[in-house]
Amino acid sequence: MVAGEVVKKELDRELGVGEALTNSGRISVARMVQPQPPTVPFTPSQLASLDEALTLASRLTGLDFSVYLGDLGEDSRATAESLHAQIGPGASDAVLIAVSPGARVLEVVTGEESSRRISDRSCKLAVMSMVASFKEGDLAGGLVSGLRMLSDQAGPAPRH
Repeated sequence: MVAGEVVKKELDRELGVGEALTNSGRISVARMVQPQPPTVPFTPSQLASLDEALTLASRLTGLDFSVYLGDLGEDSRATAESLHAQIGPGASDAVLIAVSPGARVLEVVTGEESSRRISDRSCKLAVMSMVASFKEGDLAGGLVSGLRMLSDQAGPAPRH
């Protein structure tokens, strides 16, 4: 059998805010944890370049260009087509570049009108260019390059 007594240790300092002395003599400290802001894949200048490329492509061609960056799931093509359909009535004149970096998947979806102006061959060339940039770690540059190639192929907006 063990016999003894609990010895309380005297603190040689005063407890700070969020500190407590437990019965065992241990000091418990509560600390404020600041959640880290989510990381974004682009720097502000890359975002500006991407925004400019999207704006110019849409303005010059009359088509609605957009970029989706995120998980596309198991059936990436079906997901990309669903995202394109969510554009609504303007989907006919829309072009969607959907990229799933984690899955290493890239899809280009064109609407009825935009597919008349941008051929499948042109889309494939733009995809090859984007993939080459992505392999070098330049996601933003690849997207900007692909947007420029697709808008060049679409040409200027037709006059009615």
